Amino acid sequence: MKVIFSILSLLLLAAPRALSVSIRASADPVRDERPIKPEDTQHWAFQPLQITPGHKGIDDLAAPSPSPAADPAILIRRLTFDLTGLPPTPEEVTAFKDSTLRTPNSALESLVDKLLASPRYGEHWAQWWLDLARYADTDGFEYDAERNRAWQYRDWVIDALNRDMPFDAFVQHQIAGDLMGDETATGFLFSCPDMPDLNNQNERRHVLLNDIATTVGAVGLGLTVGCAQCHDHPYDPISQADFYRMRAFFDNTVLTKNSKPLGPAVRVFTEGIPASTVFVRGDFKRPGPGIQPAIPRVFGATPPQADRTALAQWLASKNNPLFLRAMANRLWQQHFGKPLAAIPGDLGHQGEAPTNPALLDWLAAELPRQNWSLKRLHKVIVMSQTYQQKSATPTRLTGEMLRDAMLSVSDQLNLKTGGPGVKLPLPKEISSTLIKSQSEATKDVTEHTRRSIYTFARRNLRHPLFELFDRPDAQISCARRNASTTAPQALMLLNSDFAHSIAAKIATQLNEQYGTDPTALITAATLRCLARPPTPQEIEIGQKFLQKQTSLTLGFREALSDYCLALLNSNEFVYVD
Repeated sequence: MKVIFSILSLLLLAAPRALSVSIRASADPVRDERPIKPEDTQHWAFQPLQITPGHKGIDDLAAPSPSPAADPAILIRRLTFDLTGLPPTPEEVTAFKDSTLRTPNSALESLVDKLLASPRYGEHWAQWWLDLARYADTDGFEYDAERNRAWQYRDWVIDALNRDMPFDAFVQHQIAGDLMGDETATGFLFSCPDMPDLNNQNERRHVLLNDIATTVGAVGLGLTVGCAQCHDHPYDPISQADFYRMRAFFDNTVLTKNSKPLGPAVRVFTEGIPASTVFVRGDFKRPGPGIQPAIPRVFGATPPQADRTALAQWLASKNNPLFLRAMANRLWQQHFGKPLAAIPGDLGHQGEAPTNPALLDWLAAELPRQNWSLKRLHKVIVMSQTYQQKSATPTRLTGEMLRDAMLSVSDQLNLKTGGPGVKLPLPKEISSTLIKSQSEATKDVTEHTRRSIYTFARRNLRHPLFELFDRPDAQISCARRNASTTAPQALMLLNSDFAHSIAAKIATQLNEQYGTDPTALITAATLRCLARPPTPQEIEIGQKFLQKQTSLTLGFREALSDYCLALLNSNEFVYVD
């Protein structure tokens, strides 16, 4: 027994110790507020950007890799998915491969410029931002009522990205656009879940304002400021009073009325606004001392009479290193599959320091250096040798990209832009459990093949394909999606009516074009689905498959459809190298 006890003691001593803190809540959070100490500002993320002299760019700062350059077919597929969310066509692959043989650098630059200028760019990158904004077309909660004009904010994001609106202005307008002549942008603030029929409208207002302040802090600063709603933040130097001072910037934007939905844009109220206070223990029934709008004290003093415009301009500024690092970290994550600082939603003390701080800071400084142009920064990233090398860790397509890719390779993708969200048909086993208004699909069936960004985003019911492939539920801001691997994902791609209809459509088109020539069909199908020609071994295997499958099905076209379904289910289709 003594031996066992000794071993357990040694194991406990050797185990890493979790940082324990005491939750500090007060009956007077202003009076008892701890002062900001010099050491509070020393956290790496709060420091000014550290730019090392002599370093010229990504390739100079990134860790050297032995990986060779990616093959042109791999590179064009990677670039096209990264910048537009869609696969390249066989014609584009062939043209790019041919041009790289003559002038590789100019061919690559021309491709990147073309992709960035495409309307498909904004449609793809808008989803990245809408995840952060917790966007949906419904309220959530029990009734999940529809927000008939929420889509106007979604379309604003797409248009702003396609116009390459300077990124500082892009963020500022979403916080104070109504004060800058651009009220649609402020749909960002009101994209949160809501319960319009809540019995106590004071509670509803309290929850909404807390959500807005939490989201602005999470998106703009990459900090979990919402942890300070009920007590001082246990890890970061943000007091409960700091949280409610930040919330006070939005106090005159929310005056709820029973059963009246939000927005879709902010309106400034001048009468009937409750005084800005700290709420003791976060309880809406316990308003505490009065406060004035202010940024968290650890980041400096707030000008007198500051309003949301001042908050927006401070937040998205070249002088705010935390904002710059948070955004640069997320952009890197979108291109490389993982961020430089491992927890993009928390750059505070509980997050992790970046694996390459010099690279993160260089990238953060590059955004204002590029005149706040996201498109220019994308180009800097994808034109680097670091990006163009052969990848060791393929990235899985999101559910939206997967659906769009399947529609694209079957020549069915409807590229109509804008407008109210399209309600997709649901499987009977799901629609039968819903009330009629929630299960109805858009009547115009041509709308059903539009890009996923334009589909109706219901908070309480994500489309099965999106849910299986980890689309966030839009309850809170999402800085990084999960990437689960589950059996139902494979079953969906193999057995769903949607997957079978896509495969059948491809088979019909190829059969009409190439007849029953197995080599031509296999080559064309592989180029469509995988953006490369098949190998001799794949042609041989495919020929044997078609021959055998024809004898087991109703005929050659059905066998070809099964072959196309197999391509759609391959890792090479679902992942991008």
